Amino acid sequence: MSAVTTSSLKRDLGLVAWQIRYEQRAYWRNRGRGVFTFVFPLMFLVIFASLNQGAHIASRGGIAYDAFFVPGILAYGVIATTFVNMAISTAILRDQGVLKRMQGTPLPPWAYVMARIGSTVIIVLLMTVLVLALGAIAYNVHIHVATLPGLAATLILGTAAFTALGIGITRFIPNAEAAPVVVNLVILPLTFISSIWFPPDGMPNWLVQIAKIFPIRALADGLEYAFDPRTVGAGLNAQDLRTLAIWTAIGVFAMLRFLRRPQGEVSGGSGRRLTLGSLWTRT
Repeated sequence: MSAVTTSSLKRDLGLVAWQIRYEQRAYWRNRGRGVFTFVFPLMFLVIFASLNQGAHIASRGGIAYDAFFVPGILAYGVIATTFVNMAISTAILRDQGVLKRMQGTPLPPWAYVMARIGSTVIIVLLMTVLVLALGAIAYNVHIHVATLPGLAATLILGTAAFTALGIGITRFIPNAEAAPVVVNLVILPLTFISSIWFPPDGMPNWLVQIAKIFPIRALADGLEYAFDPRTVGAGLNAQDLRTLAIWTAIGVFAMLRFLRRPQGEVSGGSGRRLTLGSLWTRT
């Protein structure tokens, strides 16, 4: 029995690796999605950091604006490649009936979900490397070795939270055409009050308190804390990590509800409902 289980696990892991390769090809071949979720954050980094190069933020001890903006745009890049990418692509796959057809393939449901998450993690890692490299080479913004644990912990929890939330929110997206509208309506307003584009020091207190509820502020603030040259220790911001952990739990709950319940009709289909419960629970 043990040998059979081991063989089955190896087969499933092999299928996961194959599906990750497929997801990567599908992502990079879709130029619109690649530009919107991957190129835009890098473009914003170059534009805003170049425009404000040499500027300093007096309210934060006179640190360079670029030292604030590089981790802020990294947070935006993580959100774009996880939440935005997963929500829009999952809505499209649902409406096209791809998720339903997955039930007739040898790929186990859990392996398919893990492959999509694994592909997203690869994109996040690549985004992180490029942002850090561009920030260091072009704008002289460096992460301190001592605060790497804080950077890593914030990125891991942020990636987990926004990936799960990206899948979970698909339950509230009526169709694929509405996905970009719903996603941007959720994300864009919060980015302007969440310490991504500029410090929230001059904002009304009620806006600051609203921003602190959501994971965007926690991710941006946690990364900025790790980059801040005034930070001592491991760069771990307990409050931000706690907020991200809470939203990770919420995201996992929402994701599982999406995977286990009917999610509307397949567009262009015969009116049959797409039930992901069977997709998730099938063995």
